[in-house]
This record gives sequence, structure tokens and C-alpha cells, in this order.
Amino acid sequence: MPEYRIRAGEYAATISALAGALRELRYRERDLIVPFPEGGPIPDYRGIIAAPWPNRIPDGRYTFEDVEYEVPANETDRACALHGLVFPLKWAVEAQDEASVRLSCSLEATPGYPHALRIAVEYRLAEDGLRGTVTAENLGGSTAPYGVCPHPYLVAGPSPLNEWTLQIPASSFLEVTPDRLLPTETRTVAGHEFDFRGAREIGVTEIDHAFADITFDGGGQARALLRDPSGTGVGMAWDRACPWLQIHTADKRPPFPSRLGLAVEPMTCPPDAFNSGQDLVLLEPGQRHEATWSIFAV
Repeated sequence: MPEYRIRAGEYAATISALAGALRELRYRERDLIVPFPEGGPIPDYRGIIAAPWPNRIPDGRYTFEDVEYEVPANETDRACALHGLVFPLKWAVEAQDEASVRLSCSLEATPGYPHALRIAVEYRLAEDGLRGTVTAENLGGSTAPYGVCPHPYLVAGPSPLNEWTLQIPASSFLEVTPDRLLPTETRTVAGHEFDFRGAREIGVTEIDHAFADITFDGGGQARALLRDPSGTGVGMAWDRACPWLQIHTADKRPPFPSRLGLAVEPMTCPPDAFNSGQDLVLLEPGQRHEATWSIFAV
């Protein structure tokens, strides 16, 4: 599978044509994300672009404009359709220079998702980190439901994840069922173990939840910060196109390695938005949608 390497200042990144995924991101030779091996499958959806929906659709079934549809339930243990349809695809390179690369893929209409989309991602490095931009365009003749998120697992430093401190500007989270992680209700983080509005240690807290009511600054950016006791850290910023943020502590049962990094996923909509309609993007024929984020060393 082709790969594309870009560099600027003290940052270097490797992008795979499979899923348009960010395979490596380094600052001064330290990893800012959990990488995955060259040429192999992508474990845990590391670095992919999740589209045309992020997160889960239970049983792969949804109703849109009074019509019922079904897409493959690829998360077999929870019987959910997870992370969209474009991550298995080989993305084609459109442009590349020393500091940037742009790839795209075409999503053909299927019975479960009868819409044709062109989705492109640009990764651009600069002195202050990596900027990612995903653009979707509806090439068909009908309104298409749409959502997107990047899926990096951030690495703060050499210490275990339990010792990292996390800060996210979210005042509520989406409660989920314990077995299938399906949304139930929105709750305040006040007084809850998920209150990371002030930086604090993650500890043994297990998280696989979407956060909301996010505070954006005057420039329209929100930021999550992750720090290691050694003094290193990593941050992620995103724009108002993503009013939701999925956080996952990557907990695994033995013998699989657990809590290798923290998934930080700015999302345009919450889990199961194809059914709830909450913050779902409705792409009209010919319409485009754009979302941006960045990852940087701190």
C-alpha cells in the first residue's frame, strides 16, 4: 500500500493510502500518536477518517427521510456499523509536496447508503504542528446524511496512560449502555469522574464516550491537552464543524495491549446520529462540507 511522508520543522508524518490514515506523527523523534505497522492492517481504526458517519449505528439500521436502510454491522461483538464506509478504501493521492499531501476517495452509492460522495483529506505540516482538513462533496442527486471524524490515538509521553493528565473543554457527556455503547442520555460532567474541564490525572478511569457542550475560543477553536509527568505532552484542536468529541482510553482485555494511547476524535455529530438526526449534516446535491483539526506537541 502506498505511503506518503511529509516534514516541516521538527515534525514528520507518514500517511497511508489505506483509509487516508495518519500512520505516524512525530515531533523531535517522539511519537505524538500511536502508530501502526507499515503495510499491514490498521488496528483499532488508528488514524483513519471515519465517514460518512463516525462511531456507531446499532444493527446497521437507520431511517432517513422515512425510508429504512441497512449497512454492514462490522463491529460484530456489539452488532453495530462502526466508523462509516470509507476506511477500507484505497485513497488516491491528488497532490504532494515536502510538507503536505492530499488524498481522496469516491464513495459509490449502495442500497444501504444510496449516495455518491467524494471525500478528500489534506494533511499539512508547519512549524506549529499538523493540520488536517476533510472535505466531502455530494456528487449525487439526493440529500445525503453525513458525519465525519478523525481517529488518532494521542501519546503524551513515555509514562503509562494512567499517569497522564487530561484537559478537555466539555461540560456534558453522552451516557451509553455498558454492553453496546449505545447512547441513552446527556449528563453534566459536574461531580462526575468525566469532568476534565480542569487538567487532572486520568488514573484508572475508563472512557469510551462522546462529550458535548464544548467551549470554543474567540477564534472558533477548541483544544484538548494531554500531558506526561516527564514534561512532554500533545494537544489537539478543532473547529466548530465538530461540536462533539469522542474520548476513548483504549481499554483492552488480555492478551491484547491496553491503554496504549488516548483516542481523541472531534466529531460533527454524536453516535447514532443517522437515527437521532442530532447535528447530522445534510449534504444537498453539489454541496460541500469541511472540517479541520490540528495535532501539536506541548
